[in-house]
Parts: sequence; C-alpha cells; structure tokens
Amino acid sequence: MNIDTALKEAMGITGAVGVALVDFESGMALGTLGGGDWLNLEVAAAGNTEVVRAKLQVIASLGLGDEIEDILITLHRQYHLIRLLDAKRGKASSLFLYLVLDRERANLALARHYLKHIEADLLV
Repeated sequence: MNIDTALKEAMGITGAVGVALVDFESGMALGTLGGGDWLNLEVAAAGNTEVVRAKLQVIASLGLGDEIEDILITLHRQYHLIRLLDAKRGKASSLFLYLVLDRERANLALARHYLKHIEADLLV
C-alpha cells in the first residue's frame, strides 16, 4: 500500500486523532492525516524524531544489539504511538509511523496490532 492509503487505514483505527509518516533522519513528515487546531502533526513529527533518535542512541550506548519495535507515550487523555518501520530489501529504514489516539475511545492493544499490519503492507 502507498503512503496515502496507509495513513487512511491508520485513521480508521478506533480512537485515531492524527497520523504521520516521518523520516527521523530529517525530522520531516512524508505525509499526515488528521490532527487539527490543537494537534500540529508537523511539529509533533519533528519533536518525536528527537525521541526516536535519543532512544536509538541509548540502545547503541548500552550495546543491546536490539531494535525498537514501538514507543508508547501515555498522556492523561491520549496515547502517542511511534512505530518504527522495518527495513525492507536490505535497506535501512529511517521511517516511523506516528499515531495519536484518544485514550477514552482507543484500545491500545488493537491499535498496536493494526499499526503493525499497516507497517507490513506499506511500500515507500
């Protein structure tokens, strides 16, 4: 599936408020959907790039030899889910899906499950 289709699929997840596909090397969003006046996805994409970079650096510093699957940030009214994309065809990936969920309406386990499937089908 392409970026637009992937973003639409992600917005179909119960409780979804906004979604972005982000390159953490540049901090730029390759695509966004949803958001609104109180959720600027471009700003959120840039900010969450720093979260991903910091966590990758810690993993490297600790010599864990592991990879990030996803990062969850839990707020009182929202979940912010960052899902790193697996590298495909031997190329390293610097992309992640960023999904904001309304905590009262979302099922976090199902959202993670659906986002994993979207990631698997996404071709960039």
